Amino acid sequence: MDISRTLNFVCILVGGIIAFYAQAQQEQNTYLLIGGIALLMVGVYRTSRNISSKNDQPEESFVKTEKEDEV
Repeated sequence: MDISRTLNFVCILVGGIIAFYAQAQQEQNTYLLIGGIALLMVGVYRTSRNISSKNDQPEESFVKTEKEDEV
């Protein structure tokens, strides 16, 4: 596992823990909750950026063009 993947995983994990901790208290700390969610979203964004697209291949058309008849 390279350092980038580890950093993404740590961001997601720490962001999730902070968000749950901030939400679980009687008096919710809004800034702590926003910070946890932001860290969570940064980790998810960085992870999704490295996932390749399913449609990397060019699309093939099912409609074939007809050749014009020479007159």
